Amino acid sequence: MPMKATGTATGYAEIDRFDDGVGWIAHPNEEMRRASHALRVPAGEPGTDDASGGAGSTDDGDVWIIDPVGADGVDDLFAEFGDVRGVVVLMDRHGRDAAAVAQRHDVPIFVPSFVDPGIDARTQPVTDRLPGTDFEVVRTVDWPGWDEAALFDGETLVVGDAVGTATYFTTGDERVGVHPMLRVKPPRALEGLRPERILVGHGEGVMRDATSALEYALDGARRRAPKAWLDAVRSMV
Repeated sequence: MPMKATGTATGYAEIDRFDDGVGWIAHPNEEMRRASHALRVPAGEPGTDDASGGAGSTDDGDVWIIDPVGADGVDDLFAEFGDVRGVVVLMDRHGRDAAAVAQRHDVPIFVPSFVDPGIDARTQPVTDRLPGTDFEVVRTVDWPGWDEAALFDGETLVVGDAVGTATYFTTGDERVGVHPMLRVKPPRALEGLRPERILVGHGEGVMRDATSALEYALDGARRRAPKAWLDAVRSMV
């Protein structure tokens, strides 16, 4: 099983479906388990550009594509939620297939103002909030060579690499784990958030009891670090 698959995915695994979103893993057999998501902001929801469903909205809502890895047929997966409003890249290493998806749907690429994903395409900076939505931009990592944001609307937390569920993120009975490189200093920006669900950039999301899973991951990140590092090494050999 490769750590990271290459080439165009000819199939994908659907994950994390809920009323206003769905996710997919383009290469289900890779160790990295790179996950992508489509989130819908229903037309007329408070915080949208036009609560009456006028310009900038559709009857179904606006769909935001987060950190996409392309796969044949994946556009059909999120088409049921409405029209694509934009593509979002949450961190500097998640350029992935954002440019290709944005070009296909003729939409902008939105990037937190402190993130530089090195995409060969025009991007629009985002500061406090994703335009026309209730998703706040939360800065989770501010390291040299590693800048990352999360999105949170009070219910759904969308994270790039700060936490994840792929094998090398978790140890013991963790349902979500802090990135191995962040365990000695877990992202404080995630403390106090009470999400109903957590969508991650690597692995399937946490769709129930997400707040308790996040609290457990953050509270024990340093204490469980040695075992997590050993487990991560074992998962890669």
